Amino acid sequence: MNQASMARLEYDAIHEQLCGFTVSEPGLRLAQKHRPSPVGRQAAQWLRETAEAESLLASGASVPLSAMEGIGPFLALLGKGRIYDERELSGLSAWLGSVAQMKRYMEAKRDAAPLLSGYASSMRDCPELRAELDRCIRGGWLHDHASPELSRIRRAYGVAEDRIRRKLDASLAKYRNALQEAVISQRSGRFVLAVRREHRKLVPGTVWDESASGQTLFVEPADIADLQAELSSWKSAEEQERLRILAGLSELAEEHGPQLGINLETMAMFDFILARGKLAISYNGTEPALEAEPALRIVSGRHPLLGEQAVPIDAELGLEWDQLYITGPNTGGKTLALKTIGLFVLMAQAGLFLPAAEGTAIGMFDDVLADVGDGQSIEQSLSTFSAHLAVLREVLATAGRRTLVLLDELAAGTDPGEGIALSIAVLEELGRRGSKLAVTTHFNEIKAYAARTGRCMNARMAFDPESLQPLYRLEPGEAGDSYALAIARRYGLPKSILDRAEQLRPHRSPEFQRQEGASEGTSEAAAMKPVDKGRSDPERTGLKERSKAEPASAGNAKKAEGKEKVHFRVGDCVWIYPLRRTGIVFREADERGEVGVQVQKEKRSFNRKRLSLYIEKEQLYPGTEYDLDIVFDSKENRKARKLMSRKHVDGLSIETPGDGGKE
Repeated sequence: MNQASMARLEYDAIHEQLCGFTVSEPGLRLAQKHRPSPVGRQAAQWLRETAEAESLLASGASVPLSAMEGIGPFLALLGKGRIYDERELSGLSAWLGSVAQMKRYMEAKRDAAPLLSGYASSMRDCPELRAELDRCIRGGWLHDHASPELSRIRRAYGVAEDRIRRKLDASLAKYRNALQEAVISQRSGRFVLAVRREHRKLVPGTVWDESASGQTLFVEPADIADLQAELSSWKSAEEQERLRILAGLSELAEEHGPQLGINLETMAMFDFILARGKLAISYNGTEPALEAEPALRIVSGRHPLLGEQAVPIDAELGLEWDQLYITGPNTGGKTLALKTIGLFVLMAQAGLFLPAAEGTAIGMFDDVLADVGDGQSIEQSLSTFSAHLAVLREVLATAGRRTLVLLDELAAGTDPGEGIALSIAVLEELGRRGSKLAVTTHFNEIKAYAARTGRCMNARMAFDPESLQPLYRLEPGEAGDSYALAIARRYGLPKSILDRAEQLRPHRSPEFQRQEGASEGTSEAAAMKPVDKGRSDPERTGLKERSKAEPASAGNAKKAEGKEKVHFRVGDCVWIYPLRRTGIVFREADERGEVGVQVQKEKRSFNRKRLSLYIEKEQLYPGTEYDLDIVFDSKENRKARKLMSRKHVDGLSIETPGDGGKE
């Protein structure tokens, strides 16, 4: 999987949470190197493991995991001739006890967790090694009965030490006037008395140390020197016997090295698997269904990093459509939806549960390539557009049928015209390859491309136009408006600025106009509904044909005026040269050649010389019974006209603004 894309989709944050749920160093290392797998069988096994771990933890059972402190370094030195000390061997014994406890626990859970129980059967608790360690070492100390020789030496050592203490007790009474204090202490392993410096000559013997002030000397009396030598001899013999016993125990541990290694790997794996179960419980995750084909269906999916405040979304890709175009206002959740889709694929292929409802299914993808964020970098001299291009180059170099591509804010950071053209070319190429694609965009031309292209679907992030609040729901089937000026108004921009912006707001492109040609009064979102690919659809006309139907200069306009007069019929879509946009004919030309044209919801008159036929009404309104009043008249007027056709109603009139007043 592409590491840069994983970072852009914030998989690293989920991975960090996973690592935080481990309790041992070996388990942590397993979690740290874990990555999503494109192999379906591997991902399916990981999910089975996570399911069993989640089930065990959800039942309230306390799984006997071991922190395994020091066990990794201990086993790493096996076979190198090292003699382990009592603390290390005592830790090995305690860990073998944890292994035995885990084996018993998993055996008892065989019905609830058959896969994990099978892993536990490979562990060996090495009872003979553990018994020998417990016999020789207790509480981190070598026991007297670890060997008969050690027991004999320690008894002799104790006798010699007792004789020295009795002798020193006598010396305390004998030299009490010369002592700083009447206590027996040790310096450099020798028993000494604290003698005042001025009375040093009164106590014959060897000085082994002095106080910081120099006023007290620590003297070993001469009459215990022979006893001290005997005690040192027994101490040396004890150390030799201790090392011999520890060497034997270390050799016994080395003989069990292969079993201990398997135990370490298995216990680390249990730690890692249970960490996945803890992660699933932390965000109330469910097991997704894994599919062989590269496709996905998300049901009530919540972004795992947002917790309870996440609004669930539904999304699908690779089933009825291969490309999903997410539109809607800024702050509406488009990028979050994109990240949720990509993150869910990575998590499922890593064997992690998803915070989603039952019915969620994730297919197997070879790679996930994401361009999310502007990618600007001063150090690398990257602008927003050049950063997008760098990612697009990577996408186009590797994307195939089993690749999920996520592109945020297509055509951003450069001239909109060229950026849109480049974006559509990229989308067409990815469509030819069969890549599964989800993109976010604000551009109508890209929305129109999705509406007219097979295996593509527009979707919008729901938005409340009255409260101007995003609803964070992904709704397939229609494109969404950007609501830029409305949102700017909510944020308190000056009214004069907003009014001027409305005046400067560019008209929609001819590409988009033909999408909304069925009704000039329809919303932008409704105009972006998918077209019926089986009909004669003007949206499928090539760029070359559209350029012929769309005069671009005054010279072209003059040529058009010199041609034979065209009879414009009610319902025809015409190109209006002065406005450089389209409209729908609602009244045929009068004796002066003035044609009534509806532009948006406004009815206006233009001389026929200023118009050219754009789309015939048969293409816009199939069938012979189409009621054009639906297009040109308001709902209230249609009701009034129907009522007036049946009977006379006093005071009832029909207003037709911009077209002669009343009927």
